[in-house]
Amino acid sequence: MEILIYPDQRLKQLSESVETIDKEILAFIKKLEQTRLAGPGAVGIAAPQVDMFKRVVIVDVSNMRKPVDNHGHMIMVNPEITEWDGMAMGREGCLSVPDFTGNVIRAEKIKLRYTDETGKDHEIESSGFEARAIQHEMDHLDGLLFLDRLVSRRSDLFQRKAYKK
Repeated sequence: MEILIYPDQRLKQLSESVETIDKEILAFIKKLEQTRLAGPGAVGIAAPQVDMFKRVVIVDVSNMRKPVDNHGHMIMVNPEITEWDGMAMGREGCLSVPDFTGNVIRAEKIKLRYTDETGKDHEIESSGFEARAIQHEMDHLDGLLFLDRLVSRRSDLFQRKAYKK
């Protein structure tokens, strides 16, 4: 699927809750995952990035080079952060902002609940890079990009190095 690229105004749109996990939403999730996998180094993707304004995100940091505590491949429907703790700055990039990365302050640890693609409810704790990736993707559901959370546009926005295909 085509990824919306900043400054496309649709990226500012709020997403609606998924009422039922039916064949249509499952087919969409499959296409969303294929799109994530096609992106260079993408550990996550959110439905609004492909012009679908439903509360669906996919995060998978299990293939990161550094050892990372994580929950593996997660498909999250209607995710909601219930608690957060600590703050840390880290560098982020985004499929919808392909030419830049930036320093963003996010919670170091989060608790969240979500429903997976089978309809099962989950409550998990996440920390480190995985927690950052989840928060980044969930921002898309509320019409936010990492650009909206930069500490300083002057000193914390960086030209991205070119990806090798």
